Amino acid sequence: MKRLIATTALCLIAGSALAETRIGVSMTSFDNPFLTVVLNGIRAEAERSEGVTLSVEDAQLDVAKQLNQVQNFVANGVDAIIVNAVDGDSTAAITAAATGAGIPLVYVNHPPAELDTGMPAGTAYVGSQETDAGKLQADAVCALLKGRSDPKAVILMGPLENHAALVRTKMVEDAFAQPDCKVEVIEKQTAGWNRVQAQDLMGQWLTAGLQFDAVVSNNDEMAIGAAQALQAATGKGDIIIAGIDATADGLAAMQSGQMDVTVFQDATGQGEDAVKAAVAATSGGALQPETWIPFQPVTKENMAEYLK
Repeated sequence: MKRLIATTALCLIAGSALAETRIGVSMTSFDNPFLTVVLNGIRAEAERSEGVTLSVEDAQLDVAKQLNQVQNFVANGVDAIIVNAVDGDSTAAITAAATGAGIPLVYVNHPPAELDTGMPAGTAYVGSQETDAGKLQADAVCALLKGRSDPKAVILMGPLENHAALVRTKMVEDAFAQPDCKVEVIEKQTAGWNRVQAQDLMGQWLTAGLQFDAVVSNNDEMAIGAAQALQAATGKGDIIIAGIDATADGLAAMQSGQMDVTVFQDATGQGEDAVKAAVAATSGGALQPETWIPFQPVTKENMAEYLK
């Protein structure tokens, strides 16, 4: 009887081990507030998913470090991998490492280069259409600038190698070139998604005597930095300040009048759906190549809906 009990216990332990789903996660940076929300979504969904454990790594904005993390995940035999790519143009080696080992790979938030040609078998992307982000932001800024004579704007960009930064900027510039929204972009530079860098850059522009009607930022963090620099110098006045992401800090800045517009990106939903896709793939389900979560414009009129 003791032998039967022991054997049964061992079978139960083995069954539990077999049921475990191990997912390796490599994030661009733990220091980015928006990506922290994505990661929290990943962790929350993993906690809700029975048997799922995570191994989370910080790539620290380093492409080589991120590739090494993925290679270590492969060597350790994880069941699936989630990657928030440091550089979308440098994902080929990551994709090759995962697919070569037959491990499902889900990119989240930062699109890989492979998205342009079609995601390879065994891979997927979960994110939001960056073209929508830039257009929604520009449309809201245009509405607020309506009636001003020859309005001018400056653009704060994310890293120049980042797909989101490039697309958001292009959509804003395209919108500002339309007859019904003629806005002259007098300066644009990168501030690395960073509040402090944006504050410093705005300070330089103000010292140089730049005059503008709007600050259009690729994300909320840079918009907040620009607002802080303006407040410390001349005051915001009637300058329109626009961000993207609708982070908690971004919404707080809108409440206080520092910002006028942002665009909600569902960071939590992206993280959750990335885990759902990874878990489904480890259970024999097919990976859906693309999952798109819509952007939503946030203005002072509907801001309360996003503060809940």
